[in-house]
Amino acid sequence: MKQLTGKCISVFSALSAGVLAQTAVAGTLTEGKLIIGMEITYPPFESYDGDEVVGFDPELTALLAAKMGVEESFSDNKFTGLILGLGANKFDAVISGMYIKDERLKQADAVPYARTGASIMVPKNSKIMPKTDKELCGVKVGLQQGTSWVKAFKNLSDSYCVPNGLKPVVVQEFPSAPEATQAMLSGNVEAQVEIAGAAKMFIQRTKGRIQVSSTDLIYPNTLGIYVKKGNAELKSAFEKAMAEIKADGSYMKLIEKYELSPVN
Repeated sequence: MKQLTGKCISVFSALSAGVLAQTAVAGTLTEGKLIIGMEITYPPFESYDGDEVVGFDPELTALLAAKMGVEESFSDNKFTGLILGLGANKFDAVISGMYIKDERLKQADAVPYARTGASIMVPKNSKIMPKTDKELCGVKVGLQQGTSWVKAFKNLSDSYCVPNGLKPVVVQEFPSAPEATQAMLSGNVEAQVEIAGAAKMFIQRTKGRIQVSSTDLIYPNTLGIYVKKGNAELKSAFEKAMAEIKADGSYMKLIEKYELSPVN
């Protein structure tokens, strides 16, 4: 488990503005520290720039940590193990582009922090150009392990594809989103579904070798900050800090920078 200290400029701006809280928040594993679990292979939400963790989630964490009066650091873990790691006290919270879903809320509590949806990607010059999720019937789709879309495509296959005489969606899971992209580029899967912001970044990083085929976002949902089930003190601290960054305008600036939708 790799742990890195955040270096986002937002923290220093907040400090210089004198907004750092005077007392550390309750409910963290270590007083004055906030350890955030994430999978740091998911741009633009989180990725490495050298030894630094950059992206929307680290920048949001920096804003929140400054309001909460704690020093943030990041623990790099596989996406599928984040909620389990939270329950095992490996970190204080999970902020990793993770949708708020009922099955996750059975294991942890969540604070909404942004809204987004998914895009369908295909290789450049692909023979298929699915515009909606229903056009993925019979298509081999690559997904990162642990995403909510696995269940969504199972439901789509059972409720739409098969009843209409079409083949079900064939889902193939990969340890990380970049590995799913590589599988698509090598022809092992025909399409990939990812959060819109991540899809845009993957297109840039592959220098246009893949493209978005969907015309609208599919499966729009809310992203959540997850804390251990029953940790009311830390959940309340995140809610308070979220309200404060909304009030001072720094939240909307960050949302607009990454082309996400705000939550009320």
